[in-house]
Amino acid sequence: MKPLYLSLICLILVFNCKPDKENTMTKQEQKELSTAKKIANAHGFENWQNVKQINFTFNVDTENSHSQRIWSWNPKDHKVIFSTGGDSIVAIDRLKVDSTTIDLDKGFINDKYWLLVPFQLIWDTTATISEQTKTEAPISKTELNLITITYPNEGGYTPGDAYDIYFNDSYLIQEWIFRKGNSKEPSLTTTFENYQDYKGIKIATDHKMADGIWNLNFTDISIILDE
Repeated sequence: MKPLYLSLICLILVFNCKPDKENTMTKQEQKELSTAKKIANAHGFENWQNVKQINFTFNVDTENSHSQRIWSWNPKDHKVIFSTGGDSIVAIDRLKVDSTTIDLDKGFINDKYWLLVPFQLIWDTTATISEQTKTEAPISKTELNLITITYPNEGGYTPGDAYDIYFNDSYLIQEWIFRKGNSKEPSLTTTFENYQDYKGIKIATDHKMADGIWNLNFTDISIILDE
């Protein structure tokens, strides 16, 4: 009976220790997450794997004008449908972009980048991401965290560009500066605001300049998940 009793004690110890080991591993994995991954996760990156289709309208509004591009994207089969709201609809296979579709593909890449900047930090593996620092944000003048993502000088549609990304302690992006060709001076500075949750993915639907006259915004966002 004694060996059996000792065996039972050992089994109990093993099972009691296992959850602690798993918890320790989870905490260690969380500590090892990069800033980019934390930002992506804060915006719902872990739910992206379930997305079958995302629809959105990219708008730019000023005091005197309105322009829009309407997109429907199936990321898993690389299909994109484009419209300006009229009867003309164009389908793009992003694996077979040619001279007849390259301009539309450039437009899609631009609009999708604005929509899903946090995820681009993970997707754009050729880019360089700086260490996290704290500094004053350009528009709100509040103290925020900062990283800079810089693209290589060759490849892609806008080689060499850089983005200074300002985010809060919850890792949600609040503002950014776009610097064309990694110039020292800002090319464009906007907010990230009016966050909405779409099937677990958080999207900033408004991007305003400091003067408030210019607003790049998203409408008609919808997400279809895999069944």
